[in-house]
Amino acid sequence: MKMLINVPETVVADALRGMAAAHPDLTVDVENRIVLRRDAPVADKVGLVSGGGSGHEPLHGGFVGPGMLDAACPGEVFTSPVPDQMARAAAAVDSGRGVLFIVKNYTGDVLNFDMAAELAEDEGVQVAKVLVDDDVAVSGSTYTTGRRGTGATLFVEKLAGAAAEAGAPLERVEAIARRVNESSRSFGVALDAPTTPAKGSPTFDLPPGELELGIGIHGEPGRERRGMMTSGEIADFAVDAVLEDLRPSLPVLVLVNGMGATPLLELYGFAAEVHRVLGERGVSVARTLVGSYVTSLDMAGCSVTLCQADEELLRLWDAPVRTPGLRWGM
Repeated sequence: MKMLINVPETVVADALRGMAAAHPDLTVDVENRIVLRRDAPVADKVGLVSGGGSGHEPLHGGFVGPGMLDAACPGEVFTSPVPDQMARAAAAVDSGRGVLFIVKNYTGDVLNFDMAAELAEDEGVQVAKVLVDDDVAVSGSTYTTGRRGTGATLFVEKLAGAAAEAGAPLERVEAIARRVNESSRSFGVALDAPTTPAKGSPTFDLPPGELELGIGIHGEPGRERRGMMTSGEIADFAVDAVLEDLRPSLPVLVLVNGMGATPLLELYGFAAEVHRVLGERGVSVARTLVGSYVTSLDMAGCSVTLCQADEELLRLWDAPVRTPGLRWGM
């Protein structure tokens, strides 16, 4: 195993210490595993809290800052954070206007965020929760009952974050987050499996010359396995899988997301193919984001997320954001 680590047991803590050194505009509590906006709690603002297993960076800690999250709770690699983390984060960002939990649909995350909401409410924090379940590949998988939460998490955090930054009340921020999730669908493809530090070997066996269609962000099984396809063929398959379910009547936001080990050269080429397919299917593209944002350690592959967006959602997308992983307009 070749990894830029000390020992598997300290990977997350070491990364958080490095994050603190690199981003002084954040408050990084290494001991309690919480990443906060340095100005939290922001007066008269709804707080946004998300989190999940480490290994998906920049999700979620890299999306903490003005215009997105107020706090993120990283768990161990591919493992949910614990309720105490989330309850502490909620208390740290609550200005009295309530806190929204953004939760990817994985069984551990759902259970622990539910418990955290109860703990926070016992301490007088008003909490709302939104579940992200955008993956169209499978319904029910290794870590999930129902659809998995994947790339649409970025759209939910950005658009709800912009609404909260503009002063919207908790009920409005929650409604926008739900609408974004309902308007978004994703499909992922693996060219190679990820390797976790603890295991030291690939999480699944993918023979040379084959790819897995419909994977999750933990390397879960997909819809089917095929021989290697061209970028254009993968785009046809992935976009059609999304459009079968989404059927957009509005222009779409497009996220072409790398899974961790796919270079931008390939991702931009794949984005061109995604635009080709959408044009052939009569779907108008409003905005496109290309890069590795919702990753799976060193997995080679990509995902496509589409979100149909009206004028309000486009304004929220274009609103300023300043985080380690996403920034514009500031």
